[in-house]
This record gives sequence, structure tokens and C-alpha cells, in this order.
Amino acid sequence: MKMIKRALSVALLAAFATAAIAQDAAPSQIVEKFKGMYPNTTFKEIRKSQIAGLYEVVMGENIAYTDESGRYFLFGHLFDMKEQVDITAARKVETKKVEFPSQHLANAIKTVKGDGSRAVAVFSDPDCPYCKKLEGELARLNNVTIYTFLYPLETLHPEAKTKSIAVWCAPDKAKAWSALMMAGVTPTLQACNNPINDNLVLGSKLGVVGTPTLIALDGRTLPGAAPADKIDQWLGGK
Repeated sequence: MKMIKRALSVALLAAFATAAIAQDAAPSQIVEKFKGMYPNTTFKEIRKSQIAGLYEVVMGENIAYTDESGRYFLFGHLFDMKEQVDITAARKVETKKVEFPSQHLANAIKTVKGDGSRAVAVFSDPDCPYCKKLEGELARLNNVTIYTFLYPLETLHPEAKTKSIAVWCAPDKAKAWSALMMAGVTPTLQACNNPINDNLVLGSKLGVVGTPTLIALDGRTLPGAAPADKIDQWLGGK
């Protein structure tokens, strides 16, 4: 067993040594080559890594490293030991970024807390228990503008869309939403033009697959009912 481990270590070191001295191929050539080698894999991004001759390959939520041959892939975290930075973890955050829905804010319920200097978009389902928990945490934040996009997941919560429409059509949307999520009071259903279907399309385009999902101005996403202190830090505490 020791001999096998030693052999593997030598092989990996040799691979990195070879990668370090190999001449970099053009990224476009690498992309086309990998697509041809792995036609069933969707390569979101391929770019040079911090190690000469080694490429970072983003496939969905996975990040791997390989040389221009594309035969061997290393899955794991790449660290900059001098700067004490987990490069792979930082890149995973970057690759998950989406576009903040600034062009669609008219379709959201706006709540301003304090000076409202920070902003966050929240995709929320009125019958989602974690969304209700999140509302309690959001209530503890200060100096933030919250844009709540009503995002009913009917396959999980059949009555969620009706409740979303009722909230949107209420005289005071923000008050109706708070009463529903914090006290369980559903507003009387009224007919009105509403953006619920548009929100469902928007969320799908942004990759929102579950609720609640928070989106920061810079495109970072935070899924789930995170505690207020974590959200505050994530937004840039102020």
C-alpha cells in the first residue's frame, strides 16, 4: 500500500511538473478540443489557472484542473499558500453569480429599512416554511432595501400562486406580505394585473430552483433561511 501511495504521489508531482513547463495552448483550441473529447459534458468556462500549463475547467457547479491533454482531471481545492487564499472556493462563488434583476424591480415588493443603502432581491414562496423563517431574519436587518419577488412553487405548494396574487393585489403589498408571512393572515383575493408569471420566468432564467433565494447587487446568491448576522455580513455589514 505504501508503494502504491508513493507511486501515485510521484505521478501527480510529475503531472504538475509537466504542466508547469508545458506551452499554453490558445483557450479557444482547448475549448474545442475538450468539447470533442467529452461531448456529453457542458463546459461553462475554461481558463488558465495560476499554475502554468494547468487549466481551470468549470462544469456546472464543479471545478476541476487539467492540462492541455484533457485526459486527467484533478478535483479538489487549489490554495495560494503565500496569500492563504482558497482559490477554488473563491471561484465557486464567482461562477454562481447571476445578474441582479434591476430591470424588473417594479415586479417586486419594496421594503426600505433604515437608510436603505444596501439592496437585496429575495425570491420567496408564501407557503415555504423557510421563507417564513427568513422574513423574521430580514426584519432584524437595518440599512437595506429588500425587493421581494413573489415566486410560488406550485408543484410543492398548490395554493401559493393564489396567495401571491392576493398579496400583490392588496392595497398595501408590503403590509399584506408581512402579515401573511409573520402572522399567517392571508389577504382577501382580488383580481388585478400581477407579475407572478413574469417572476416565474425571471427566476428560472436566473437559475432560482428553490426558495428562499437571495441575490446581492453584485450577483452573489445566498440560498435558504440564513440568520440575520450572516445576511448582514454577506451584504457587507453596515
